Amino acid sequence: MTSDWAAQRREAARVHEAALAAARATEQAKAQALLDGFVAELQARGVPQVRLVASGYSGGKYRTNVTGWYLRANESLAVDAEARYYVLTVPGGLGARLRGAELTPQAPPLIIGRGGRDGEQMDLADLIAVRLQELSGESAD
Repeated sequence: MTSDWAAQRREAARVHEAALAAARATEQAKAQALLDGFVAELQARGVPQVRLVASGYSGGKYRTNVTGWYLRANESLAVDAEARYYVLTVPGGLGARLRGAELTPQAPPLIIGRGGRDGEQMDLADLIAVRLQELSGESAD
């Protein structure tokens, strides 16, 4: 009987993990569609890309190997011309200071800041709308 219970628990865990993976994939696909639209809008407006700069975990700024646009005015998140999403925080160090920091694209979330310590969260769609207003020179009321 114990082996039946253990087998049922393993199967339940497998099903649960599959459901979580499917939900993550759906969320990432929706977020990617938002980023694709954001990049298309920036390109249509002729907004120039910039060389992205990352912040070190312990402070300091590091040039990177990526050009694109900042998603947040505080320059902590960015997107490149292929709509790849970047978190601009890096370990830093002497190598990064000399050669520049290497960025790796990450899966985009629909909710920016979810699970963060400061509790500050924002929907990606809202963040994009605010950023487009900022780039237009409009007030973000």
